[in-house]
Amino acid sequence: MDEPTAPEWVRGLLATCALAVLARGSAHGYAVAQQLQAAGVGPVKGGALYPVLNRLEEDGAVTATWTQGEGGPGRKVFTLTSQGRDRLAALRTGWDPFATAVGDLLQDHPPAPTSTSGETS
Repeated sequence: MDEPTAPEWVRGLLATCALAVLARGSAHGYAVAQQLQAAGVGPVKGGALYPVLNRLEEDGAVTATWTQGEGGPGRKVFTLTSQGRDRLAALRTGWDPFATAVGDLLQDHPPAPTSTSGETS
């Protein structure tokens, strides 16, 4: 059985992951959540996702338009802006060094020896 993704990781990276999903094409919130789950990020509830999408809209990283629903209510469709693409590009550039640093920290290494004598070399 796959281990669930730690909720704090999802919370910390939800905006970045939402930008990456929207870079693939415009989508409404439920579709973003489905794509995140399909990618292995884990289930993302609307109560967590919609505030993030709204914040990205306020920041100018995405735009939102209402479209007619198919036999139901309208949907808010989010589209990545050029500012959002630039932001995602910067995040992608910094990801590998960050992921490596976190991976190194999470390794099960014995603690580094510490000097308790107060001497300096």
